[in-house]
Amino acid sequence: MLTWEQKCFDHIVADVFGFHAVQIGLPQINTLSENRMPLQALLTNSNDSREYATRFNWHLIEGDPTELPFASESLDLVVLPHVLEFAVDPHMILREVDRVLRPEGRLIISGFNPASLWGIRQYFSRLIGSPYLPRGGQLISLIRIKDWLQLLNFSLDRGHFGCYKFPLQGQSSMDRMDFLEPMGNRWWPIFGAVFLVSAIKRHQGMRLIGQIQPARVPPIPQLSPAAERSKLQEIKDTLN
Repeated sequence: MLTWEQKCFDHIVADVFGFHAVQIGLPQINTLSENRMPLQALLTNSNDSREYATRFNWHLIEGDPTELPFASESLDLVVLPHVLEFAVDPHMILREVDRVLRPEGRLIISGFNPASLWGIRQYFSRLIGSPYLPRGGQLISLIRIKDWLQLLNFSLDRGHFGCYKFPLQGQSSMDRMDFLEPMGNRWWPIFGAVFLVSAIKRHQGMRLIGQIQPARVPPIPQLSPAAERSKLQEIKDTLN
């Protein structure tokens, strides 16, 4: 799964330009490896990420994703790898990301797809106390995330589904199902176990409502010939 996500992240971030890029959470994967921004940072609320920050040459920032320690409209790229589904308030995280992103900035989100074999197994396995995916997560569908992004005035740029293997245990069992990846991508693409979506923050423009009433300039009153001669005489007397 991480291998597939790494490939997708590398493809998307390669053509995102700017100065400041931030990955929030999941330090086990470097989503910014193919990006060329001069400042790349990892935001985490754990002290266990220093090893990854050193390995990937990140600036390590400790903070809460619901209260991002960045100025408004200061970042060009924010990546959320499996952050929303394990957050108490995913809406607040998206609102904070919207605040710190510049207009035309890029947001990339990855998550587990509840409408997949992995999602179905996660649902039933949690009932018996042995979840297949990490415990404590609430899987969020891509349709719901798209609705949240559109409410925040983000336009969707691209999206990908992947990981069509059966949810089995063991590396050897998973390796024997490699043939399912190209088949799933062709025949049932929306049922991949993992999705990745990219969105661009659009700047809200001003819109006029209603019809504008044209303002009419009042006409200049015409002077009579006698008034014109009187006015001309006053000007001559003033000059003299």
